[in-house]
Amino acid sequence: MVEVGLEDLQQLLLFSRQTFYTTFGDQNTPENMQLYDKEHFSDDQMRSELLNPDSQFFFAKLGEEILGYVKINRASAQTVLPNDEGMEIERIYVNPEAKGRGIGKSLIQKTVTLAKNAGAKYIWLGVWEHNKDAIRFYEKNGFRSFGEHIFYLGNDPQTDLLMKLEL
Repeated sequence: MVEVGLEDLQQLLLFSRQTFYTTFGDQNTPENMQLYDKEHFSDDQMRSELLNPDSQFFFAKLGEEILGYVKINRASAQTVLPNDEGMEIERIYVNPEAKGRGIGKSLIQKTVTLAKNAGAKYIWLGVWEHNKDAIRFYEKNGFRSFGEHIFYLGNDPQTDLLMKLEL
């Protein structure tokens, strides 16, 4: 597990786009996917996120190959529930070819370690209600649903389940 820095910006952008399109491209319109990409995966946006002191990115790598990554937010960087008691997993993606190898679990474990060290009481995340595989994965790792919110993918309002792991 290695922390991502500005020098990794292009690798992060490429991996983010690839995994996002692979995960959600078939279930959403190309127009909404492109709008989301433009808003969230531009050089300027990702640079701003990397420079935010309340956000951290970590790559899971095998040699030089990126197998997955996690974006963790604290305090005011949290997207829905900014507070000092929780920590958010805003993004967690694994290369589809590496799924089933424990990469996602190791990214969650990294987040748990950071959260406990920071004195957080829980970790939370939002997951699209139609992403059944991800919901099962989070439940298997101790997360429980506690609400929902609207997430805009481009112009499409979608429902995300909010899930929490008590520490």
